[in-house]
Amino acid sequence: MDPLLVTGAWRAGDPVGDRQFADIGALTLESGTTLPDVRLAFETWGTLTTTPEGGSNAVLVLHALTGDSHLLGGVGPGHPSPGWWDAVVGPGQAIDTDRFFVVAANLLGGCQGSTGPASLNRHDLPWGGSFPALTVRDQVAAEVALADQLGIDRWHGVIGGSAGGMRALEWAVEHPARVDRLLLLATSAAASAEQIAWSRTQVAAIQADPAYADGNYYDAARGPVAGLDLARRIAHIAYRSEAELDQRFGRQVQDDGRWAVDSYLQHHGAKLIARFDANSYIVLTSAMDSHDVARGRGDLATALARISARTIVAGIDSDRLYPLHQQQQLADLISTSGPLRVVQSPHGHDGFLVESDQVGALLRDLLG
Repeated sequence: MDPLLVTGAWRAGDPVGDRQFADIGALTLESGTTLPDVRLAFETWGTLTTTPEGGSNAVLVLHALTGDSHLLGGVGPGHPSPGWWDAVVGPGQAIDTDRFFVVAANLLGGCQGSTGPASLNRHDLPWGGSFPALTVRDQVAAEVALADQLGIDRWHGVIGGSAGGMRALEWAVEHPARVDRLLLLATSAAASAEQIAWSRTQVAAIQADPAYADGNYYDAARGPVAGLDLARRIAHIAYRSEAELDQRFGRQVQDDGRWAVDSYLQHHGAKLIARFDANSYIVLTSAMDSHDVARGRGDLATALARISARTIVAGIDSDRLYPLHQQQQLADLISTSGPLRVVQSPHGHDGFLVESDQVGALLRDLLG
């Protein structure tokens, strides 16, 4: 895909790859708005088995902000990027697809096959800037409908890191009888003021691009790729650690006169605009801002007391976006959790994607 085109969203008629699709009908959002004709794209691996008691060998893996359903596998038709966790998922891996039925869905509001701003509304036009605001709870409600369609009454495990951890936490709080085991990785009980500040700055970068056009750019010659590029660079600074950036790049200047660290950030911005839609970035980032597991449920301790799943809470020691004290709070207040597990990594928040050996050990412990 030419990154100068309008959007990196998957569109009907594009190669499907390994995607499957679940049409879950109308979904009433927390805002009271009804989103019609909702579809979730998902992928599965392994064979589903169930018990007479309603349990299963099914494991739900929930992706982070710019992830998708392509949990493992290569680049190919329908898949603009390789599997994002194939170091821990697959035959014989920590999430063993010879033992478990693994499900990964592109979340509601996304741009890789699930209903989102690039999808057509009932007037056969892209939703664009009129797509309704979502919350994490709305996204989980869509995933619950998917589980119902797949015939999964209870997950053997629900696993998520970062934004995926927000949804995993909501699953375990809102539907405790449907979650046997839970991994919360590099996430929090609520979006903090600093996390919201990071996300609002990224949204502002996209909306300041003249090509954004209030989100209605799908018929234009060019979309807000400059704004999305800048948003990703801002985000990537928070995803990595100060020590790693200093060690890798320091004050190095390349032969073309650019700072090496600047070139690195430009590279990651260019990668994202080739596969992602700016409107989805805004919708999903804003949904993360809504995250507060205690909202409407009393105080945080009362909300977390609803969890019955065996739980592992883990954080990254160098994570400055989701610092360890946020995971410590979860580990302290979830009665079914053991002590906080700490992943040692120089890679900051992205350590949950990079440190496959340590994360794999957590998963083996959890899933048994």
